[in-house]
Amino acid sequence: RAGAQGCGGEPRLADVLSFWHEASPREEADVVNKSELKKLQEFLRNGFGAPDVRVSPDSKDTERAVVQFGERRIGAIEVDDEDGDRSFAFEMKIPVGREVLQDYLRKLFENEKLRIAARARKTDSVELNNGEDFLGVISADDKAGKSWTLQIAILDFDLEDL
Repeated sequence: RAGAQGCGGEPRLADVLSFWHEASPREEADVVNKSELKKLQEFLRNGFGAPDVRVSPDSKDTERAVVQFGERRIGAIEVDDEDGDRSFAFEMKIPVGREVLQDYLRKLFENEKLRIAARARKTDSVELNNGEDFLGVISADDKAGKSWTLQIAILDFDLEDL
């Protein structure tokens, strides 16, 4: 800005801060909108075979959505706009050991088609499938495999027909 200099020709702090704030506003694209919430909900309902899955805005963070099954919060979805392509990342903590992982998920979602499959040359993660359909990767949170995290990448084209 013309005339926005302090002593010695240096820019004033207030002007630098004002410029920085104007140059980096929160992107509207980072906000999960109602249409996306509905599509994400349908995607997860279909994926888990569980019609009681609900996706709603996170009241504390507009870049996240909360995922519930019944009254229980089971995970969260975050927006990823970094590469110019809009995608979403679902994450769910699973507080059980590997030996009961499949049974836990089948009982939780009341879906006997959910299946854990080994990954080639991997011992710290498995795939989650619904029948023949790949859903995501479940990774061990610790070396003992006492808790796990399910991660599902949801791309914008995954939501097109929903």
